[in-house]
Amino acid sequence: MGKMPDTVSTQDNAGLLVLAVDDEAPGLSEIKFLLESSPHIRRVLTAFDAAEALRILRGDYEQEVMARTKAGLPPVDAVFADINMPGLSGMDLARVLSAFRYPPALVFVTGVEERDALVTAFDVGALDFINKPINEERVLKAISRVADRVGRTAAPQAPAPTAMTQASEPTDDEVIPVELGGTIKLVPRASVRYVEAQGDYARLHTQDGSHLVRIPLAQLEERWANAGFVRIHRSYLVALPLVSELRMTANGYAVVIGTGEGAKELPVSRRHTKELKERIVRPPKSGW
Repeated sequence: MGKMPDTVSTQDNAGLLVLAVDDEAPGLSEIKFLLESSPHIRRVLTAFDAAEALRILRGDYEQEVMARTKAGLPPVDAVFADINMPGLSGMDLARVLSAFRYPPALVFVTGVEERDALVTAFDVGALDFINKPINEERVLKAISRVADRVGRTAAPQAPAPTAMTQASEPTDDEVIPVELGGTIKLVPRASVRYVEAQGDYARLHTQDGSHLVRIPLAQLEERWANAGFVRIHRSYLVALPLVSELRMTANGYAVVIGTGEGAKELPVSRRHTKELKERIVRPPKSGW
């Protein structure tokens, strides 16, 4: 049995239950202090390594964690984990979390020398990333992302408009780390208009440019299905709410993404045409 986790509780029963994981005491104390400073946070559990974190998430120490799991909730709302830890790394912990039936949101806390790992970390479902030295504003922003995700998960789903009448980009909470000129840039999924297959890679097209990520298009198709992205061709995945037109061309159907000078026409393969038509004209009560 490992060390009992350090916890902080408040009189407020609302708010987030989070777990901070770092093998260095100063780093763990700092992230814990900053997490507690947010009004979104109700309670902070701590662990000095990934093995201890998994024991906490199994409910070995906390009745509340076990009760949440039995109720069909994630054991905690979010895990803030250092990437570089002895034994099981933060990346190893992330892979275990992704296999949970109800996985918590994952935020990586990473040093400069570990930034290359962030591109790979996208594949294990990280919601956000905080670079060391830790910045209070950045921590609060990550907490806000977690709160948004938890709020949307708990709230009843409102009827969704059809693709042709949706005026704005889909609500989103995921960021994608991409390497750009030797640095890591975090691209919000909500800014992605369409994705183009390039072998085992995928190119994310946004209004401002494009970014290559090391993940197959088929994997993004499965992962982003609930965010309104649909496959229209073996080479293209599009944000359905941004489809402004479905038109006939000399070679079959095509969709238009966006409007005005920034509009982009993409081909629709024959095998995807029927499903796309149904998704576009589906009544609002059916959602996406």
